Amino acid sequence: MRVLLLGSTGYLGGHTAERLRALAGVRLLVGGRSPSADVPFDLAARPGALADALHVAAPSVVINCAGLVTGSPVRLVDANARGPAALCEALREAAPDARLVHLGSAAEYGPGAPGRAVTEEAATSPLGLYGATKLAGTLAVTGCGLDAVVLRVFNPVGPGAPAAGLPGRLAAELRAGGDGCAVKVGDLSAYRDFVDARDVARAVVLAATATGALPPVLNIAGGTATVVRDMAHGLLRASGLRGRLEESGAGSERSAAVSWQCADISAARSALGWRPDHSLADSLRDLWESSAVAVR
Repeated sequence: MRVLLLGSTGYLGGHTAERLRALAGVRLLVGGRSPSADVPFDLAARPGALADALHVAAPSVVINCAGLVTGSPVRLVDANARGPAALCEALREAAPDARLVHLGSAAEYGPGAPGRAVTEEAATSPLGLYGATKLAGTLAVTGCGLDAVVLRVFNPVGPGAPAAGLPGRLAAELRAGGDGCAVKVGDLSAYRDFVDARDVARAVVLAATATGALPPVLNIAGGTATVVRDMAHGLLRASGLRGRLEESGAGSERSAAVSWQCADISAARSALGWRPDHSLADSLRDLWESSAVAVR
């Protein structure tokens, strides 16, 4: 099986690449703009250029882990909406029989109803440009007529978590502050559904190698709503430091607007035989240990 992976240098893409490299019977082809990429591939290019690259790569599966969480409106649209649309157009021309596995986001749903787990059939009502562009990318993939599935990832955590997200930022600031430090945070009263990045990577590989058609969208999450405050204090416990979190202010606009997130993951269990292997405590412990490597 020839698997073309896009976004391998990102957080989830990196974990996916690691898992694919350990899988027998798979030839991993890394696509990207880096000179070291196996397949020169730029999602910002015109679909014809992408089709030329796909003709050469001849993939059985394309996995798209590329995307942006923050950036200018133009960059977010290019990475999260136009890029997937161009990829689908190129696949229809050059590799119409290949399976496409695309990473979506829980931000596509928008605010959840407290106490209720959201299913894939729920209405989408994203708040902000990030969620809107990710939803546009999902619509491009699910409407392209290809063998394609969108894995709608909730809140990834675990080893290597980037500082762009709260768990990674807290780990970096606790490392920098050391024993007895105080880390200032905003309001942590929102509920989020955390999922280990390694479990996300396993879901990606299962979707890439599954036989038969898959549902167009699958939630990939822990299946449990956790108060963000509990996650933050869990990371503090994992660190073993005698630090403290100083919670003040309103926090981010998104946290205030989206106070509850929880996913129903029964469809992924049914379609892929997938369920999370890692507890949140495992994820936070391994995040803390990996953060020591990051600061060396």
